[in-house]
Amino acid sequence: MQLPVQSQSSMYVEGWEAGAGAADLVELARVADRTGFAYIATCDHIAIPRHLAEAMSTVWYDPVATLAHLAAVTENVRLMSHVAIVGLRHPLLSAKQYATLDHLSGGRLILGVGAGHVQEEFEALGVDFARRGPLLDETIDALRAALGPEEYPEYSGETFAFKDLGQLPRPAQTRVPLWVGGSSPAAVRRAATRADGWLPQGDPRDKLPAQIARIKSLREEAGIAGPFTIGAITEPLYVGKPRWPVGRRTLSGEPDALAESLRAYAAMGVDQIQVRFRSRSRTELTDQMAAFAADVAPHLNRP
Repeated sequence: MQLPVQSQSSMYVEGWEAGAGAADLVELARVADRTGFAYIATCDHIAIPRHLAEAMSTVWYDPVATLAHLAAVTENVRLMSHVAIVGLRHPLLSAKQYATLDHLSGGRLILGVGAGHVQEEFEALGVDFARRGPLLDETIDALRAALGPEEYPEYSGETFAFKDLGQLPRPAQTRVPLWVGGSSPAAVRRAATRADGWLPQGDPRDKLPAQIARIKSLREEAGIAGPFTIGAITEPLYVGKPRWPVGRRTLSGEPDALAESLRAYAAMGVDQIQVRFRSRSRTELTDQMAAFAADVAPHLNRP
């Protein structure tokens, strides 16, 4: 799941999050860790222009700082950036931050990356917004080198080049999983040909099969084999019968019914689902997480 509080876009924020903070994030991370969630995720924006602030809000915690803080209070749950706008930063800088995070967490990082969409952010940082797609392609390639096992990584590309520059500590993982977020044709191509996994951004269920087929086709055409993780973001969830309006798109009801609905994702070829629960307080959210882990998740992978 992507954690609440750390980003508060009007598209998904709950009312209680406005007054929440570090203690709430720590408790949610601990519950996710204790109840067997695969990963907790955080978003990435550096600065939001005033004209977008009403819709996006200006609450966007730094992903590396947040995940590092939560790594110290958890043991098993993986730590994911969903997604880091790595084109805004030099790949050696990103590699230093995320390698350290992986090292300190004992190899729990999943590096999710995306192209970004806020032009003013790019302009303020002196990065060409129009080239953000090709820039992300090259940044991914450079990060592959910089997050590898070598103390002195080497890379040479159109925008970035480095060699004879040592970085320790190295990541704890031999290969840090790198997943690409986005549902545009370019993002799908990027995920298929450069990444270890795909994180669609809000694709409805009926659109996913075609996207998944496209990814498989692109990988076959490129002769790329090996493990690849297909993700999906589910509809908002509420385990049980809600006694308050949770929204018409929310899936709610008994655990068996929710599990049956969610198993449709696996039938499409989805490997992991990212869930978000409707809630009116931190306590209600942790109750929802625990109920899902105990009563829904065990039934997701059965035929």
